[in-house]
Amino acid sequence: MAESERRILVAVDEGDESIYALSWCLKNLLFQNSKDTLILLYVKPPRAVYSSFDGTGYLFSSDITATMERYSQQVAECVVEKAKRLCNKIQNVETMIEHGDPRDVICQMAQKLGVDVLVMGSHGYGLIKRAFLGSVSNYCAQNVKCPVLIAKKPKSTAGDI
Repeated sequence: MAESERRILVAVDEGDESIYALSWCLKNLLFQNSKDTLILLYVKPPRAVYSSFDGTGYLFSSDITATMERYSQQVAECVVEKAKRLCNKIQNVETMIEHGDPRDVICQMAQKLGVDVLVMGSHGYGLIKRAFLGSVSNYCAQNVKCPVLIAKKPKSTAGDI
């Protein structure tokens, strides 16, 4: 029987939770000699809009804006490179850096790329934090059209320090 090729999208960010999800995926979903394609996606969030209470707002010079953008790009490249190093035994690894609201971009890219599964980490927020901060993984699980695997990093115990 011929081995089918799968396209697996893993959303990565600066958090340990996404690295855990990637590691879990590599250990449990991918095999060294498979023809699967692993796609690592990092989404740069939109630049924060700064404003003052009196409505005058803050204006940044083009130098400061360019510096902030360069830093954001360096962070993205660093995260993607770290994730890619974990995938050294996988033959087909693609990387992507996109810009926008992570919830929307992840769902759009899953659809556009026609992936077979989306793998994400979970911060494990409680009900109240999730209500205020939102949950990217929950949003994607509700809105993406492919199966979504949310790998929740186990809480460490006092003896694990």
